[in-house]
Amino acid sequence: MQHDQEQREGNRRLLHLDEGDHDHKRDAIALVDSTGKTVTAVARELGISSESLRGWYRQAKADRGKGAPGELTTAEREELKRLRRQNAEQANTIEVLRKAAVFFAKESDR
Repeated sequence: MQHDQEQREGNRRLLHLDEGDHDHKRDAIALVDSTGKTVTAVARELGISSESLRGWYRQAKADRGKGAPGELTTAEREELKRLRRQNAEQANTIEVLRKAAVFFAKESDR
């Protein structure tokens, strides 16, 4: 029991886990892979949310091509986000141009 507590404390110190830090996420995922422990057990040892670690682990598997069918990689998610943002900007531009066309059409009728 004492050894388990020391191991958990050692893992926490090793990682200095900050949920926003890519290196710490990678290290936590590597602990799941290397120890054979469940995501929940590793998360408990590290003092982080098991749902956070589960999400990181699932995304890492997708990035390695081992995710569920249809699951997007990080690069695909980023591209989708960029394309949605670009689509919204273009929709706004179209709306402005449409309003300008209506305005100028009314002005030319006078």
